[in-house]
Amino acid sequence: MENIIPFDQNIKLVYPKKRSPLLILDGSAPLLRLPPINLNPRPTTPTPLLSLPFLRFELCTSLILRRRSICSGLFKMESSSRGGGYPEALVKSYKLGKTLGIGSFGKVKLAEHILTGLRVAIKIIDRRQMKSMEMEEKVKREIKILRLFIHPHVIRLYEVIDTPTHVYVVTEYCKYGELFDYIVEKGRLQEDEARRIFQQIISGVEYCHRNMVVHRDLKPENLLLDSKYNVKLADFGLSNVMRDGHFLKTSCGSPNYAAPEVISGKLYAGPEIDVWSCGVTLYALLCGTLPFDDENIPNLFKKIKSGIYTLPSHLSPLARDLIPRMLVVDPMKRITIREIREHAWFQTRLPHYLAVPPPDTAIQAKKIDEEVLEQVIKMGFDKIELVESLSSRRQNEATVTYYLLLDSRLRATSGYLGADFQESKDSSNHNSYGPTPHGSMDPQSMAPKPHYAVERKWALGLQSRAHPREIMVEVLRALQELDVSWKKNGHYNMKCKWSIGTPEPDMVTHSEYNFADEYELVGNGNVTGRSYTEVKFEIQLYRTREEKYFLDLQRLSGPHLLFLDLCAAFLSKLRVI
Repeated sequence: MENIIPFDQNIKLVYPKKRSPLLILDGSAPLLRLPPINLNPRPTTPTPLLSLPFLRFELCTSLILRRRSICSGLFKMESSSRGGGYPEALVKSYKLGKTLGIGSFGKVKLAEHILTGLRVAIKIIDRRQMKSMEMEEKVKREIKILRLFIHPHVIRLYEVIDTPTHVYVVTEYCKYGELFDYIVEKGRLQEDEARRIFQQIISGVEYCHRNMVVHRDLKPENLLLDSKYNVKLADFGLSNVMRDGHFLKTSCGSPNYAAPEVISGKLYAGPEIDVWSCGVTLYALLCGTLPFDDENIPNLFKKIKSGIYTLPSHLSPLARDLIPRMLVVDPMKRITIREIREHAWFQTRLPHYLAVPPPDTAIQAKKIDEEVLEQVIKMGFDKIELVESLSSRRQNEATVTYYLLLDSRLRATSGYLGADFQESKDSSNHNSYGPTPHGSMDPQSMAPKPHYAVERKWALGLQSRAHPREIMVEVLRALQELDVSWKKNGHYNMKCKWSIGTPEPDMVTHSEYNFADEYELVGNGNVTGRSYTEVKFEIQLYRTREEKYFLDLQRLSGPHLLFLDLCAAFLSKLRVI
């Protein structure tokens, strides 16, 4: 390395030959403890030109692509490995090679699976460091999600080896690293290449959404390239599982790629923020720059919330149409994954295996490749035990060997999951992503639609075109008549409790929809015992694109049949809905 420039007491900027700057920590001083990322800073707080945790690296080219978070990725910086002491379960199956990168609480090493000779990447996570940084949940979440997923454009998890001191996560090896580095090296991509990459990204993201997972941190740094430059979605540490009737609020991810509703601290369902991040990524692929960028984080947030950016003149008309539809500030008006798939720019040169949705994960996991199965059996594994392990998704030496060989075979033939995708397509008349897609994600219900011979429209909750204030006043009147107590969570959300065998409540009457500031339960204040039966439920009012409103009741606890009785009584009391 050369041109080592003093940067701070604990940090140096190192410029390796023909590489963009890397940030390293000086081993002669204590490691720098970075402050937590705050995506909602006070606007009045001045931010220095070069600020932690976001450091801006201006490249010599015109590419200004990101403000990389030092602690956003687990393994970003190259280093030599230290020491050994690996567990027997790891050493007997893998031959460890060079260190690919190091991070805040571990490192990643290249390794060779001894039985098959195939390469893998092994994340070695130090439990003590992980715990000190309060990253246990992040790691657990990523492992839990990746265990479930089987998709050609989602990073494959082969096995997890757990010890008292370390966690060893064995994943697919992506030879060409981050998509970010690829863009840095090549600059803006030709439209056909950008489209191929984007098609793969959308396929992987859609698969996540179909399985009720929202990524929440999509960006080129978390998109890896394999030996054939195919995209793999990675780093699911900030992902979350979507639940029907529930919204998310956590501000997470990288600010340049974060949707306006995320940085504003508003509630969001999930898929819509991934669509925004995909739009920013597509812009970066086609333009080599970011649509929203600023040294000052509060100013950056203002730009994102305004939704104002520039479209370069070199973009094709179809690309100029798609990007603005993804980068819409109002999430209700933002294009959906389904609509992206139907867009003419996306449909151009769409590979056959991506033209249809993948099969259900559970069904897919039960399918066994006979040729690969025979290969594994020849290595000395018992056939019956292997088939049972594959069917039940158990992790052992035999199943790891099977999936390594299967993925290698599919990569070699460019087949990926071609057979499974073909089967899905054969079951449909034409393109499954037409006007009546199979199993597509409905942004209102947030759940996969079932296959119907004739498409029918289903609605969530009770529909109304009345004014929201009128609806909520009517809701409160009905709750009062039913002796239901409630607690304010928001202007259009409340938690309620209905009890049987309670004294006649002294309910508080509201002439209009104005709640007090306190968050105490209204009514039933004289009830102290719990010998009665009670149902707790949540009421939420939603607005749709058609300017209609949906009133949803969701049971939180209590007998199901009692809740249904309550819903029936509640419906009978409503007048304007």
